[in-house]
Amino acid sequence: MNKETNKLIPQLRFPEFVNEGEWEKKCLEELFEIGNGRDYKHLGKGEIPVYGSGGYMLSVDDYLYDGESVCIGRKGTIDKPMFLKGKFWTVDTLFYTHSFKDCIPKYIHYVFQNIDWLKHNEAGGVPSLSKTNIYKIEVLVPKPLEQQKIASCLSSLDELIAAHSQKLEALKEHKKGLMQNLFPQEGERVPKWRFKEFEGDGEWVEKMLHEVAVIGRGKSKHRPRDAQFLLGGKYPFIQTGDIKKAGLYLSEFSQTYSEEGLKQSKLWNENTLCITIAANIAETSILKIKACFPDSIIGLVTDENKTNIVFVKYSFDVFKERIQSLSQGVAQDNLNQEKLSKIEFAFPSVIEQQKIASCLSSLDALIAAQTEKVEQLKLHKKGLMQGLFVGV
Repeated sequence: MNKETNKLIPQLRFPEFVNEGEWEKKCLEELFEIGNGRDYKHLGKGEIPVYGSGGYMLSVDDYLYDGESVCIGRKGTIDKPMFLKGKFWTVDTLFYTHSFKDCIPKYIHYVFQNIDWLKHNEAGGVPSLSKTNIYKIEVLVPKPLEQQKIASCLSSLDELIAAHSQKLEALKEHKKGLMQNLFPQEGERVPKWRFKEFEGDGEWVEKMLHEVAVIGRGKSKHRPRDAQFLLGGKYPFIQTGDIKKAGLYLSEFSQTYSEEGLKQSKLWNENTLCITIAANIAETSILKIKACFPDSIIGLVTDENKTNIVFVKYSFDVFKERIQSLSQGVAQDNLNQEKLSKIEFAFPSVIEQQKIASCLSSLDALIAAQTEKVEQLKLHKKGLMQGLFVGV
């Protein structure tokens, strides 16, 4: 690929097009026509997909267009272009493109991905676009053969991202199924699935959390934005948002506490299970660091010889909706320490707890690795597009 820096030549160029010269500046009006979506309510049920600005809606028995098209929201979601091919129908919140001139629809799809559509928003409320303004947008385009090469390259990468994304979703669904079956359903004492070595161990025992753990609420009402608590900060300060973003274990944080702040707070040890009781209720993560946290978080510590902390974390995940329901219709922080301490979970022997925790944590590690792989592929695509296209 060529690395010329001429403003009308991309930074990255396939070898066979190095001598093709500069790209040509054109308004979108010169490249295609825009069609309006229409109402579908007079149509019957069928196999033709109907799309709106939010994506697929339903299927009908007639089509508005048959072929390749790049669609963009007229109203609502205006920054998520989609590529469609074959027969389809669009409603009036979604524009479709047709009658392409010296350009390839798939290439235009990637051009659309490079446009900051929100900058072209024409409404103060619900985001909106008009044909007139879309047509005025200027882009730089190469000849059709080079367009095809770029589109093929990026399409292959999109297929790879889609395959890895599907694998990620499959892993998440597998974990969801495992958790539903490795833990007893509410009101039951034996799980549907059990590791062979524990099949004869009998029923699990229901216990309140205060029977298996030491429970404490974060002390500090101060926030790290207060200068005197930030000054010289070296102690991690965990917030509810940090827990929501974390996975099984939490080691990343965005704020710190100073020695002065620590005097009015508490430094919790590693392997403390952090549980949010405000904002994002019943989100959980286990500390991999020593950290402080505010009174919107409760810390739970167990004796690992009797109760596995990872098992408790997964118990919270399994019954999250039930736990969240304890705060519905009342004050945001009503999931207080007293209520939390009386929540009942079913517990097997500590050895079986460790087996279940190990199984699920191994799966979580696979999910984390797969998530990272998808994110890296998306970053690679972003960088590639920056090099393969010329901006106006």
